[in-house]
Amino acid sequence: MPELDERTRLERKLSRAMGRAIHDFSMIEEGDHILCAVSGGKDSYGLHHLLVELQRRAPVRFQVTAVNLDQGHPNYPRHLLETYMRDRGYPFRMIREDTYSVVMEKIPEGKLYCSLCSRLRRGILYNIAAEMGCTKIALGHHRDDVITTLMLNLVFSGQLKAMPPKLRSDDGRNTVIRPLIYCAEEDLARFSELQGFPILPCNLCGSQENLQRKAISRLLADLDAKHPGVRNNMLAALANVRPSHLLDVSLWKSLGLTFAREEIDAGSGAIPAASLLRGFG
Repeated sequence: MPELDERTRLERKLSRAMGRAIHDFSMIEEGDHILCAVSGGKDSYGLHHLLVELQRRAPVRFQVTAVNLDQGHPNYPRHLLETYMRDRGYPFRMIREDTYSVVMEKIPEGKLYCSLCSRLRRGILYNIAAEMGCTKIALGHHRDDVITTLMLNLVFSGQLKAMPPKLRSDDGRNTVIRPLIYCAEEDLARFSELQGFPILPCNLCGSQENLQRKAISRLLADLDAKHPGVRNNMLAALANVRPSHLLDVSLWKSLGLTFAREEIDAGSGAIPAASLLRGFG
């Protein structure tokens, strides 16, 4: 069965990439109780599936509880996710908080809803995680989210930063982890298709596209089509930083730098991206 072979191959590829990220950034520890935020999209379904499979064979013991937030969108098909989790016997909680009405009231018509919506959702998840005694919150951001965020910050915010693999919340109560940071979106999309995950739509509020994010995503897709490997090279760059070749004065001072040393030009001895990406999937 070719389809089964492809599914198995993709799952192993994604599992290796996730395992590398978890190891690199010490994301999971003995006794952790992980709240896996499952929105009903391909990425969060994939994250949950991979974490549950890892739980069965990992050398450390940890729990995984899937949590979905019903934000009060009209006609929200919560039953699809509830049925999926129930039929497979997965620990699961469905939380109902009407943030939809809040967003519709606060955001003028024609403006983007996503920023406020995501902030409200994050705050609710933080509270639920504390209530449940969870030690970590796992989110389904992947390689393409990381490098798109890098480009957005570089082009539109004047900052050189991407998504942190591991984050402590402002109030210190929660630790957020992103185990899929080395996983390619196209692999997660294909895996979701082969697994037949019951996808929940993300357009129930009539939300508009984030034009800046879409523009950057199109740029990256075009570059990768013309120069295969561009997105992997960008991910490798985030793991191969040269602080002395940046212009952050406070960084120079904190590292005690007084000058940069001359380096071999890329293409004539630089570390190949493939070696940095080993295990990224």
